[in-house]
Amino acid sequence: MAESLRPSAAGPTAEGGRAGRRMLAGRALGRVRGGFVLRRVVRFVVSLAVLLVASFAMMHLIPGDPVRASLGPAAPVELVAARRAALGLDEPILSQLLSYVGNVFRGDFGTSFLSGEPVREIIASRLPNTLGLALLATAVALLVAVPLGMWAAIRTENGRNRGTEATFTSATGAAIAVPEFLYSIALVTVFAIGLRWFPPAGKAGPVSYVLPILSLAISPTAMIARISRVETLRELGMDYVRLARAKRLPAARLYFRHVLPNTLTATLTVGGLLLGALIAGSVLVEYVFAWPGLGLRVVESITQKDYPVAQGVILVYGAIVLVVNLLVDLLLGVLDPTSKLKET
Repeated sequence: MAESLRPSAAGPTAEGGRAGRRMLAGRALGRVRGGFVLRRVVRFVVSLAVLLVASFAMMHLIPGDPVRASLGPAAPVELVAARRAALGLDEPILSQLLSYVGNVFRGDFGTSFLSGEPVREIIASRLPNTLGLALLATAVALLVAVPLGMWAAIRTENGRNRGTEATFTSATGAAIAVPEFLYSIALVTVFAIGLRWFPPAGKAGPVSYVLPILSLAISPTAMIARISRVETLRELGMDYVRLARAKRLPAARLYFRHVLPNTLTATLTVGGLLLGALIAGSVLVEYVFAWPGLGLRVVESITQKDYPVAQGVILVYGAIVLVVNLLVDLLLGVLDPTSKLKET
């Protein structure tokens, strides 16, 4: 009877010990995640501060007087002085910086030299076109690249099909090396001017999206496909894959239900980073296609010496890239708690 009342190793005491260890592990993981989030937010704030200072310095690093350059050499001295005073460029440099930062946080990016339109309104009217193009290009790249990378990995597993491997590696490497604006010119020449399948420029319905999206998506598709192939090959060498094959699990179920989810962390991380790069890198593509986005506007503002517009657009581009990078880091920390990223 006494023996039956003694708690066994697997009894309540052991269960309480395991529960306590789980609670301590959960608290430790929470501290690690909290520290990771805090470090990422601090880095974001520091980077944003550097971006603000760099965009402010843009007006002061332009050779000569930016106001004189924008108004032209024949502009009256009184007009130049009045414009400098209106922009606050006659104040001490520290006062200008503090005023600029305050205005930015209030959403005031200044006024266009040429049109007199607030830069905020210019950005608000054109940013959706740029974001739409970049988001669609990222979606196309992911939808094409992930299955392509998985297919290449399955075909070349264990050193099989060396010809497929060489072709895949060479084609994706060449696709990555070509700049987006060269794709734009080639696609316009072949499909717009030669075959007349698509409009050569402008935004005129869904068909006008095809060539700009392809121009932006080709290089990221090749890059993500290479990463997807490497990640898939790594997963195919895992014990659970060998066990599933030994149990004759259907190939489609093995690849799509088990292998694919384990390869998506790195793929989605790169995809998120490429989104920021595509937003910033769409400038020349928008210029080639006369796309009514921020890229075309910033090129026009630089060539026309409309410096407040260029300054505001560059600041918005940089802020978007920083926000996307922060979100990708945080998402990776949530999706992959064992990632070494949380230690950095």
